[in-house]
Amino acid sequence: MPQDPDAIIRLHADDDVAVAKRRLLAGQAITDSLRARTDIPSGHKVTLRDLKADQPVRKYGQIIGFATADIPAGAHAHTHNLGMRDFTRDYAWCADARPLTPPADPAPLTFAGYLRAGGEVGTRNYIAVISSVNCSAAVSRYVADHFRTDDFRRDYPNIDGVVAFTHKSGCGILPDEPAQVLQRVLAGIARHPNIGGYVLIGLGCEVSQVQALVEQHHLTRGGPAGGAPSVLTIQQIGGVRKTVEAGIAAVRQLLPAVNACRRTPQPIAKLRLALNCGGSDGNSGITANPALGVASDELVRRGGTSVLAETPEIYGAEHLLTRRAVSREIGEKLVSRIRWWEDHVRRLGASIDNNPSPGNKEGGLTTIYEKSLGAVAKAGQAPLTAVYTYAERIAGTGLGFMDTPGFDPVSMTGLVAGGCNVGVFTTGRGSVYGCKPSPCIKVASNSFLAARMADDIDVNAGTILDGTETVEEVGRRLFAKIVSVASGEKTKSELAGMGDEEFAPWILGPTM
Repeated sequence: MPQDPDAIIRLHADDDVAVAKRRLLAGQAITDSLRARTDIPSGHKVTLRDLKADQPVRKYGQIIGFATADIPAGAHAHTHNLGMRDFTRDYAWCADARPLTPPADPAPLTFAGYLRAGGEVGTRNYIAVISSVNCSAAVSRYVADHFRTDDFRRDYPNIDGVVAFTHKSGCGILPDEPAQVLQRVLAGIARHPNIGGYVLIGLGCEVSQVQALVEQHHLTRGGPAGGAPSVLTIQQIGGVRKTVEAGIAAVRQLLPAVNACRRTPQPIAKLRLALNCGGSDGNSGITANPALGVASDELVRRGGTSVLAETPEIYGAEHLLTRRAVSREIGEKLVSRIRWWEDHVRRLGASIDNNPSPGNKEGGLTTIYEKSLGAVAKAGQAPLTAVYTYAERIAGTGLGFMDTPGFDPVSMTGLVAGGCNVGVFTTGRGSVYGCKPSPCIKVASNSFLAARMADDIDVNAGTILDGTETVEEVGRRLFAKIVSVASGEKTKSELAGMGDEEFAPWILGPTM
């Protein structure tokens, strides 16, 4: 069998493992000195040298785990012989924080967006029906469903839809942090630039009171025409039927002004990009994630905002971000969130290394360190300028980080509630995720997935693995897609109608 050095990718000169670009067969000669000892699936790791038990194993030039036994060169390195243990990370505060180079084309770049009062810009134009508690979820859904008709779409062509934002919490929760986080999420949706108008619906006796939401978060405008937001409570109005009727009437009052909104040219700096990944595989950190990093840098260097998230999925790679923090304070804030998660999982008798899912492992990812190093690539090379708590309002520009769980719907809900008006979601195993009110662009890490799930994938980054495009070329193509989607192009998840059920606020604390 002839040698096939192109069958693997070595990502760094110091690496102990390489990634199989395609399935390796037992006995296959890769180079003069390297031969596969067993069949190794595509996206999985092959050892480049003999490794001793307890020896650190490197990929991306970084530690991804430790050998749990002696591993000969050419072996399959995975969960059977590679494990996780703690190790010291050099946080080197701010050592690598350097401004990005100016854009190659300095001409101002715009997108077609909805200018809102206060200067924020939307990429979509929805009306929201927001439920304060699960007890009002059905009523909120009935109100929104009333407008799911062909007549509505014909009469109000400039409104993307009426969406019910419902959830499984709002009562039986502690009135401090759990309730505050939920209300921060709901207020974030109400004031989101992709929301043209909104109606709030509660039951009346819940912990998460709608009137408190309005007062504590200063929700003074319910729509583009001004006026106080519509606040409805089922108990006060007199039951389900009467509240549904009142909710429908409240939405109808918003329709003319919201439909009158029009897209106009807006600075690209008004975009806030949510960076997320889910269903990752061994190729994600090689193709889709670094390509998204290129696109993120393109936005940041033009004055825009890009926000990374999923704290458990930067674990073991957080030192790469602290080195890029613009101040030690920001770096330490990031590490404090890492420590919170360590304590959180310890108290629950769990481990952060439980994070790689069965699908991640089947796709070639072994430890959370390996997954995190690939995930951080989404953040490109920009300096880290801010660290946000969950669903905190995103105020600055540049690259930020938001503390969220790794579970995709919960993470994206926090980013969107913080103000992200467009999202990019990379995937190696396949995801059908949508996140109304913000459009979500899906990027495949490999061409097989892109072809198999063509109705759900917007951009194929597998061309990097195929050798037909570079990371930079796919990144620039993805940036162009972001601008186009922000200007109104529908994503695959929007065309499929996804995004109504994926709203999932982070539920903290006990349910009483």
